[in-house]
Amino acid sequence: MAERILAMVLAGGKGERLYPLTQDRAKPAVPFGGIYRIIDFTLSNCLNSGIRRIDLLTQYKSLSLNRHIFEGWNIFNPQLGEFINLIPAQQRVGEDWYLGTADAIYQNIYVLQQDRPDLILILSGDHIYKMNYREMIAYHLEKKADLTVAVIEMSKDLSRQFGVLQVDEEFRIIGFEEKPEVPKTIPGQPEFILANMGVYVFNTEILARRVIEDAKDPNSQHDFGRNVIPAMVGQDRVYAYSFRDENKKQAKYWRDIGTLDAYYDASMDLVAVDPQFNLYDSNWPIRTYYPPLPPAKTVFEDHGSNRVGMSISSIVSSGCIISGGRVYRSILSPNVRIHSYSEVQDSILMDAVEVGRGARIRRAIIDKRIKVPPGFQIGFSREEDARKFTVTQSGVVVISKGTILA
Repeated sequence: MAERILAMVLAGGKGERLYPLTQDRAKPAVPFGGIYRIIDFTLSNCLNSGIRRIDLLTQYKSLSLNRHIFEGWNIFNPQLGEFINLIPAQQRVGEDWYLGTADAIYQNIYVLQQDRPDLILILSGDHIYKMNYREMIAYHLEKKADLTVAVIEMSKDLSRQFGVLQVDEEFRIIGFEEKPEVPKTIPGQPEFILANMGVYVFNTEILARRVIEDAKDPNSQHDFGRNVIPAMVGQDRVYAYSFRDENKKQAKYWRDIGTLDAYYDASMDLVAVDPQFNLYDSNWPIRTYYPPLPPAKTVFEDHGSNRVGMSISSIVSSGCIISGGRVYRSILSPNVRIHSYSEVQDSILMDAVEVGRGARIRRAIIDKRIKVPPGFQIGFSREEDARKFTVTQSGVVVISKGTILA
């Protein structure tokens, strides 16, 4: 494919609905799946698709994200025209930070002028999925499109969470509504909609013209889904691309990690008996920074007929020690310590969490370096937990970094 392609990854959102996990970090830098960060899935899709020219547009609380990219993704060869650039909001065209997804691109028009790519691949840095972007780009060229939007079939009940598209028989987009209450459904499938995945392929000239026009509109929210794409429908050649899942499961897998409950549910997908998302796929590896740590260790303790020290249907990262405790359907990030007689169920423990002797944890997300005292209980009294911690709508207890438990 001779066309020069530049990927621009939007990684600057505040992630307010993921608070307190975003208390000290950008949403794409939130740990996920034990050893990964959320951004790793989009970047791995780029690498596996042969896309090696990437600009990462950052903004809020980007220190940990910057460090992670430097440590884990400094793998591109500039002599071959490869790069991954971290681009903070530079206020080149005004005094505002990024006002929306389209404004983030508009404020970086300078980058497009310098690199002069033929096509721009615009991606979100906070989704979990596997996708070969090259196939979408080939489709874009075949259709001679100005813009191609990746779509996935979803229940119409979820329409208020996504942009919803209408297409004709050639899959050209003829209608686009952002989060409608009464959506247009797929012809012949009245229970389903075509949802916008936030993955776009633009011809560079069209993209530049459209975001400049949008920037001049004082009534615009400067967002692709709300403003730019609806304005292009009927005027430019705008097509939908049906998501082809490299996860290769029966159901297509794409998750927008926009809320604490969505984050928790996607994490629990990984520890099911038959995981919906396959991390263990050598044909589509997920890359990350991985520190030099020893293997995980489980220590069994015999107390008569009660033998303790086990992990059942869980992800246990390197450096973890389970010493006479029990772990069920949980995710342990590196260097977690589980002491005797303690029990962890359906939970996510981030780096260096220590669970004291006899402590019990259920349906919780515990951020880095928290020490759970001996005998302490989390997730057994919603009323008590809500007085001290964040509790989600579905009852998941979230304990933020720096919390001292007593």
